[in-house]
Amino acid sequence: MILLLTWVVVIMSAVLLYFRSIYSQLSKQGVNHLPTVPIFGNILWPFLRKEHFIDTLMRAVNTFPDDKIVGHYDMVTPVFIICDVDAIKRITVKDFEYFVDRRSFTSSFDPFFGRGLLMLRGDEWKAMRSTMSPAFTSSKMRLMVPFMEEIALEMIRVLQEKMRASGKPYIDVEAKDMMTRYANDVIASCAFGLKVNSQESDHEFFVHSQTITKFTFLRILKIIFFRCLPNLVQKLKMSLVPRESSDYFSSVVLTTMQDREKNNIVRNDLINILMEVKRGQLTHEKDDADTDAGFATVEESHIGKKQHNYEWTDSDLVAQAALFLFAGFETASTSMSFLLYELAVNPDVQDRLLQEIREHDEKNRGKIDYNVIQSMTYLDMVVSEGLRLWPPAAIVDRMCVKDYNFGRPHPHATKDLIIREGQGVGVAPWVFHRNPKYFPEPTKFNPERFSPENRHKILPFTYFPFGLGPRNCIGSRFALCEIKVMLYVLIREMEVYPFEKTCYPPQLSKDGFNMQLQGGTWLRLRVRPDKSSL
Repeated sequence: MILLLTWVVVIMSAVLLYFRSIYSQLSKQGVNHLPTVPIFGNILWPFLRKEHFIDTLMRAVNTFPDDKIVGHYDMVTPVFIICDVDAIKRITVKDFEYFVDRRSFTSSFDPFFGRGLLMLRGDEWKAMRSTMSPAFTSSKMRLMVPFMEEIALEMIRVLQEKMRASGKPYIDVEAKDMMTRYANDVIASCAFGLKVNSQESDHEFFVHSQTITKFTFLRILKIIFFRCLPNLVQKLKMSLVPRESSDYFSSVVLTTMQDREKNNIVRNDLINILMEVKRGQLTHEKDDADTDAGFATVEESHIGKKQHNYEWTDSDLVAQAALFLFAGFETASTSMSFLLYELAVNPDVQDRLLQEIREHDEKNRGKIDYNVIQSMTYLDMVVSEGLRLWPPAAIVDRMCVKDYNFGRPHPHATKDLIIREGQGVGVAPWVFHRNPKYFPEPTKFNPERFSPENRHKILPFTYFPFGLGPRNCIGSRFALCEIKVMLYVLIREMEVYPFEKTCYPPQLSKDGFNMQLQGGTWLRLRVRPDKSSL
């Protein structure tokens, strides 16, 4: 009995010493952080669905308001959260070579994501970024607008049919679901060359897309496991995506490419671009409209513009299509659902946007193309403000690839912080987008912040819905175009307004990590009366 008790004491002491060692790393480096809970670190409340991850993050930042960098424990993994504008500039741009990689959330053996642009590192990432950047220029985006318009019009048709079938002059929708289906159909068409119409039914493309992109509670646990035990994940060759779904999309991409090659089919979508990559025909060209995609657009760096001659396998190309799906599906639908919410609860903004849409519609006789969309000043202001207030990505991360002297982490620090190789760094758009120092009345939806007269007042490196530096979002032009086409068509045809089920005031769901409103983004739509009858 005494021997058993001795072993229990020894084991408990060892466990306590282990956690004490783990959770003292940040304090030893002179970085402040919130109190930790063994195993969970600082994510216990999001894990238990008691608060959103963003609320946890903001609590840490607000607890240490004078700190340039604060600590956060992602279970047992320490992460640095940047809170200073100059530090963001250094880490994402000036000293980018120290933070060229992202933290991995899956294994390199993952057939779907492991070889995608998001997960590639070092020189391989630079080569793939350069290879793929010509695919996302404005000149390529303008060719995809007709596909986006077709899908938006189909969405309106389905909504009107459901309205007629219900016998009511309106329809209640969960905007996140509606926008998820729109984003799914846009990606199916613009990336994979498929027409799926998921507004009417759950097409297999939509089902598999949901399987891959939805951040369920179990998916979050799996990502955390991958990040905490990367070596074990590598040895077990584990994948984040179910084999059935990865095989489905691989088959779609490769079969479509083979069919087009055989029958000399050309369609202005991502599949065609991947075929050009495979043949070595996708080259960098001067983009005559590089700055006209909107205020939120990110600029391609010198890395993306440098020509690389690199042999890419079919698996590599499939991985890029998969990344396009993963990155564009959830984030775009999140941004669009929040934008519709803000237009619903701010009818004055919706009315002014409608006026601009009708003016352009009359001027261009109902025609929508890239030039029309990008010429609309107020539409861009609305979208820019929506992305400020509700940035789709909770945090943008980087991984230190060689020891980096950050400087003093806070005013009371006695020594410089050295971020060690392999340690993670995070930049949260929410922290800056909702800071009253940079955006007065930060919780107010005010598109005037981004008017031509006011946008120069926005301090650089305080607004970054699509990330910063060379590793920013390669698809920002596509996302903005997709969002603007949807808003143009939907607001032209439908009035959006709140009803008793709408979450007001807005509050993020406590469902841990997903960016969505508590209880869903419920809105009511009704067909606008014909202009001639007004």
